[in-house]
Amino acid sequence: MIHVLGIDAGGTKTVCQLANERGEALAEARGGGANLQAVGELEVEKVLHEVMDEVIGDRDITPAAICLGIAGVDRPEDAVVVRAIMKRIGYKARVLIVNDALVALEAGAPGEPGIVVIAGTGSIAYGRNSRHEAARAGGWGFVLGDEGSGYWIGRAALRAVLRQADRRGPLTQLTNLLLEHFEVSHAQDLIHEVYHGTLRPAAIAALAQCVQKAFTAGDAVAIGILRGAADQLESSALSVARRLDLVGNAFPFVLAGGIFRAVPWLHDELVRRLTLASPKSRTFLLNVEPAVGAVRLAVAEARGVARIPLYKAD
Repeated sequence: MIHVLGIDAGGTKTVCQLANERGEALAEARGGGANLQAVGELEVEKVLHEVMDEVIGDRDITPAAICLGIAGVDRPEDAVVVRAIMKRIGYKARVLIVNDALVALEAGAPGEPGIVVIAGTGSIAYGRNSRHEAARAGGWGFVLGDEGSGYWIGRAALRAVLRQADRRGPLTQLTNLLLEHFEVSHAQDLIHEVYHGTLRPAAIAALAQCVQKAFTAGDAVAIGILRGAADQLESSALSVARRLDLVGNAFPFVLAGGIFRAVPWLHDELVRRLTLASPKSRTFLLNVEPAVGAVRLAVAEARGVARIPLYKAD
């Protein structure tokens, strides 16, 4: 019997599934975030090694193929690093390394044209058309981009609190919410928490829940932050749709990532906006683990028929 591993490595968590040749999951293991830019090469290797070992356990199984979906592999230098990591881990299997957005799209719209909008710790929009051309927008990392992501929302909240403290920004309920979140008494104390603590991007992204709470209470600053996030995610999604000539066609927008659950309004707003912008499209929240898409691609790789979309030339 053929077995495969499908792995989705995100900024907050990593999910690895062991499946049979029909793509049926036999076991699942979870670990911490494995974003190369956020946590570094050694941590990525540690997380991947742990989840792969755990999911196989004491089974006498050698995977025929492994598909790893991980952010950053569109950049050649990062792809080299990730391939070296997989080689060191040592499984003798066909290894397919793809962008994590592709596995999420495959999980939500297997084999179909469509666009996935991911908003987790980071953000990216990625799509493919019927000609198997791909396009992306965003995904540049928390320093350069990731607009509309949890990190982007959390950073905006921190900035709003500090602007209030400086008397150069409006009063906002985010101040009390963030001070309570970090268990500090003054806005100035946030400087130590952010710059001298051990905060990773995922910890900043967790502040999106505070923004949702303030938004629900009618806080104008939180409303502005979330509207800005919706603007950014909509812009990325429609940029991909236009470049792939999908606008006007029937296709899905798949929403994936923890922010759509942490901030329910953002999900509802994107459904509304994307339906207006592309009336024949449908928009829905991914209701399975993206690792399911990695499993499907791993099965195809084991059979020698995996086909990865090529980026459309601009």
